[in-house]
Amino acid sequence: MQNTHTLLSSPLQGFTDYRFRNALNRHFGGIDTYYSPYIRLNGKLEIKPAYERDILPINNSELHVIPQIMTNDADEFLYVAKYVQSLGYKELNWNLGCPYPMVTKRCMGSGLIADAKRIDGILNRVHSESDIIVSMKMRMGYEEPTEILDVFPLLEKYPIKNIAIHARIGKQLYKGGVDLESFERCLSETSHKIYYNGDITSVEAFQEMVDRFPSIDHWMIGRGLIHDPFLPSKIKRDSDELPENSHQLFRAFHEELFQEFSSALSGSTNVLLKMYSYWEYFLYLFEDIKKPLKKIKKARTIDQYLIAVDEILESDFKIDFPVQNDL
Repeated sequence: MQNTHTLLSSPLQGFTDYRFRNALNRHFGGIDTYYSPYIRLNGKLEIKPAYERDILPINNSELHVIPQIMTNDADEFLYVAKYVQSLGYKELNWNLGCPYPMVTKRCMGSGLIADAKRIDGILNRVHSESDIIVSMKMRMGYEEPTEILDVFPLLEKYPIKNIAIHARIGKQLYKGGVDLESFERCLSETSHKIYYNGDITSVEAFQEMVDRFPSIDHWMIGRGLIHDPFLPSKIKRDSDELPENSHQLFRAFHEELFQEFSSALSGSTNVLLKMYSYWEYFLYLFEDIKKPLKKIKKARTIDQYLIAVDEILESDFKIDFPVQNDL
């Protein structure tokens, strides 16, 4: 019996662009809504071509996609809102969750959560000067998990569609476990609809979250999705069993990703670096692939890379997918 939970793909810069989203959707399915990696303007009111390509409707025709913005400036927010609306999008997600120092030191991502007044000012202008639907992706704070509690009262003034909360603080990056007690406290401190994000890496881990938070019906999967592209469909089926044609599915998925990046990137070195970054996640799917993975890392030609991949794809999938505490 299939469950009725809504599964969302958390945006991961450098990984979950439209090429990955389409390949995942075509070969595995299970994700209901994809959030695109954030648009960041850096003070210039112009959209970079890479951001444009990622959210163009023609590149996402079979997907339900919600664009995301990373900013601490109302003018930037309004500019991007107008832009995505011109493409037909009605919603813009605001990233207050990114934990990386290069972002947080500039008072963006999770580094902005402690500045409730600034968040209020941006939301006030956006809702006064635009009819874009705003949703948010947040951590519980940067230094402390209580920082978000100071923001909630301000958010009550606005028709925020939902708030997806990654149950960590920014300075953790992706280290250590999720803080479920602090996340649970969030549920009682706001009237807005809350989505859960963090450490959904297996059907068992997902079910544990469902049992603990019965009021949640939207679940965001981040790096666990790249570790195990089968995960969303397994959750929807409520079964850890892989389909009989799992190897063929993964091979076809990899082939599509490889061909897409081969066409998009200049030079074999860039293609190999991009594919290796995915294999650092995919390796968790397979039994005993450390040696072939080293061959992928050392590959200097496309032929060497493909030979190493074939060696990996001949190995078995792991029966018990390990629960990672940093996903």
